[in-house]
Amino acid sequence: MPMLEFLNSDSVVFSLRARAKRQILQELSAQAVRRLPALDEQAVFETLLQRERLGSTGIGEGVAIPHGKLPGLDRLFGLVARLERPVDFEALDGQPVDIAFLLLAPEGAGAEHLKALAQVARLLREPGILERIRAARDASALYALLTHTSASQAA
Repeated sequence: MPMLEFLNSDSVVFSLRARAKRQILQELSAQAVRRLPALDEQAVFETLLQRERLGSTGIGEGVAIPHGKLPGLDRLFGLVARLERPVDFEALDGQPVDIAFLLLAPEGAGAEHLKALAQVARLLREPGILERIRAARDASALYALLTHTSASQAA
């Protein structure tokens, strides 16, 4: 199974509360800034909104991958959030989203950004992975699942 190399143990939000797509993007922006304080929350939010205007990043089966490039970011940043309850995200298949993978890349990143998106796509093609993500009991277990780290190492 592919690993999500851009995640670290602090990159999991286990029960994100949101009632609408815009609120998900706001919450993901806030979570990103908590982990990368040098970022401007409004800039992150505007970057995600701008990308959504091109077309929904809701890829189907309850998953969204909001992403964008930011000036001033020096490395790829990823975060995964399991939503407290599914939310309409204007996904390609019309299904509400309950899992979001946030990807932020430096403004000049090309291949690195695409490689991270491809890692998520490969992971999501694994049989049964969405069920296991949804069944994870806590953030440590979810992180371990996505990175092949044992749950005891993730804690």
